[in-house]
Amino acid sequence: MQQRTLGRTGREVSVIGLGTWQLGGDWGSVSEVDALAVLEASAEAGVTFFDTADVYGDGRSESLVGRFKAAHPDAGITVATKMGRRVDQVPENYNLQNFRAWLDRSRTNLRVDTIDLVQLHCPPTPVYSNDEVFDALDQLVDEGAIANYGVSVETAAEALTAIARPNVATVQIILNAFRLKPLDEVLPAAREAGVGIIARVPLASGLLTGRYTKDTTFPENDHRNYNRHGEAFDVGETFSGVDFETGIAAAQEFADAVAQLREEWKIENHALLTPAKAALAWVTQQQAVSTVIPGARNADQALGNAAASSVPELGPEFNARVRDIYDRYLRAQIHDKW
Repeated sequence: MQQRTLGRTGREVSVIGLGTWQLGGDWGSVSEVDALAVLEASAEAGVTFFDTADVYGDGRSESLVGRFKAAHPDAGITVATKMGRRVDQVPENYNLQNFRAWLDRSRTNLRVDTIDLVQLHCPPTPVYSNDEVFDALDQLVDEGAIANYGVSVETAAEALTAIARPNVATVQIILNAFRLKPLDEVLPAAREAGVGIIARVPLASGLLTGRYTKDTTFPENDHRNYNRHGEAFDVGETFSGVDFETGIAAAQEFADAVAQLREEWKIENHALLTPAKAALAWVTQQQAVSTVIPGARNADQALGNAAASSVPELGPEFNARVRDIYDRYLRAQIHDKW
């Protein structure tokens, strides 16, 4: 497993991390046994970065991660959580008093005194320009409640505003083969500033696995059902903001590109280079990416994700095909929105 520096935290983390939104139950039900098996398999495969949030299952994800880390104190796991989505999304709710309350709850869930990394969880845009917010975060670092802080953003503009702040350690942003805008300015700016990039939604909510068809359905408690049009939160979090049928068509072309690559590399075993592994490898091979955080609902998925760390360079021709798919299917729908 490759290791990279997580921005201004100075920590070394695995290039393939683990997103634990699924373990909160917002992608359909995941049993406690399966959730702990995902954490175990990930750690055994060399994953040392777990990303969670206080709203994932109303703390269930944090609690499972905290329980696992406490039982494996020597695993070298860095845990990042997020805060801010438990209240009305108005800028005035992002204040020191609320931060203290949210962090006390998260520290209890995670079973730690000091949280490795806390991220503002896609707050309202004005928050990124509010000095008092970041002064409060600096104070919490000084007090030892958190070791480092970063932001999780929806838009490239928000990312650039955050990167300009001197103590922002990381920026978490949607980056995948169907969401290319961060390549234009965000990644170069982060690299120059030494800010870590945490790439989320790397499989476009599963589209890039190539497993779905236009007739695929999802459970009622899966955001790929209830947030398909942005009913619950930013629609860009679901299928990267692309309408499902367009995404299916684009995903088929991506899968075809991976199949061609298998032929060129003379890979006879499909499992060695699936569309999902190629999609994750594509993200890790973008300069300035510190870690990518795919989710997993079971141990096999976790192991498959971790294996993407060993995929060789995909090469300029494959990258050109990714760009072509984006330009033909996706750019007009999403590029200017985020």
